[in-house]
Amino acid sequence: MKYRIEHDTMGEVKVPADKYWGAQTQRSLENFKIGTQKMPIEIIRSFAVLKKAAAVANCKLGVLDEKRAHYISLVCDEIASGVLDEHFPLAIYQTGSGTQSNMNVNEVIANRANALAGEKLIHPNDHVNKSQSSNDTFPTAMHIAAANAVTQRLIPAVKALSEVFRALEMEHADLIKTGRTHLQDATPLTLGQEISGWRAMLDESLHMIEMSLEGVRTSALGGTAVGTGLNAPAGFDKLVAAEIGSLSGMKFVTAENKFHALTSKDALVFSHGAIKALAANMMKIANDVRWLASGPRCGIGEITIPENEPGSSIMPGKVNPTQCEAVTMVCVQVMGNDAAVGLAASQGNFQLNVYMPVLIADYLESVNLLTDATLSFTEHCARGIRPNKEKIAENMQKSLMTVTALNPYIGYENAAAIAKTAFSNNITLKEAALRLGAIDEETFDRAMDLRKMVNIAGKENN
Repeated sequence: MKYRIEHDTMGEVKVPADKYWGAQTQRSLENFKIGTQKMPIEIIRSFAVLKKAAAVANCKLGVLDEKRAHYISLVCDEIASGVLDEHFPLAIYQTGSGTQSNMNVNEVIANRANALAGEKLIHPNDHVNKSQSSNDTFPTAMHIAAANAVTQRLIPAVKALSEVFRALEMEHADLIKTGRTHLQDATPLTLGQEISGWRAMLDESLHMIEMSLEGVRTSALGGTAVGTGLNAPAGFDKLVAAEIGSLSGMKFVTAENKFHALTSKDALVFSHGAIKALAANMMKIANDVRWLASGPRCGIGEITIPENEPGSSIMPGKVNPTQCEAVTMVCVQVMGNDAAVGLAASQGNFQLNVYMPVLIADYLESVNLLTDATLSFTEHCARGIRPNKEKIAENMQKSLMTVTALNPYIGYENAAAIAKTAFSNNITLKEAALRLGAIDEETFDRAMDLRKMVNIAGKENN
């Protein structure tokens, strides 16, 4: 391998000749051989947005000339497009401020810009990092990456699943089935009503996630090292936030208090909490689906789901609810990530949090896993949910909990006696009621109107 010599304030360093990074990146690469996870590419591309925004703002404020701003912007566009991904090799587990990744970006921009300009025009610290510090750039990159990932990936995926459930809800609005609480038979509802609960869970999760993004769409830039704004020109914070908004397509504002913006990660904790709430809902939905589809002969079996692949290496013909299982594993990982995000956010000292790389890596992992799992579940499971009407009717006919409708006529204790008699003698509720003389046949038949029990008739009369 061919090398070139780069230098920083600590001296000279050998760097691969075909890479645009410089001495500080190389030192980090050699000093932090920890794990296999690299700094998320979403962070690198978010850095490209903020570095271009900073160059534009610095130029407008007269502290960076147009030529340097132009070349910095050109390279930032290249980074954002992905063509320079190989030049960002650093591990997540490095300095907790993300300083080395900030310098990785600064060095690549400077060296690539100098190559494009054909002269040594741009310095990584003096020009690319002008009016900035790692301590305000990394938090800003975290917020850009988080807001973009949620807005562009997670929210559309969840909306797509919600729409699938809405269609199923409408299609099966009148299909009456038994309800279940505590894994025991309960009063009836329609399959559409049951699915509406799933759909509403997703919609509520979306509302909470969207609300949480308000705090994420803030920029720490302008705080520089400790929040005082040392070496940043007046007005830089507001101008660079506006430029980030323009480049990202999302409304960004400057953080009102830069001391808070540098040291606190509460916006990401809050946002990940909403993402965890989605994971909790997805766990419940996936478990409901696999319970209802259990069988095919010895389970509940009230719905069928797509048969995507063989389920056993030993049992011929067995098919498993694998999409549900994948979703639930992702939900477990998201809940674990939430613990890491919260702990990382709690561990800053004085004017800086120094757990930022692991915090944003886990946040983005949660977003990406939930997005992919939701898309997969939608396409390979939810779209193919179909009712087993025969099994639904059989279970509905056997259910004892429709006896609840007799409470207003004969009271709770008499209704309970009917249910127990029917169960112990393996007879119908009607047979038990007439045997006990608890109610006349006409009143029993009037009370046992399933459509009234699930409130279909009431809705039709409204």
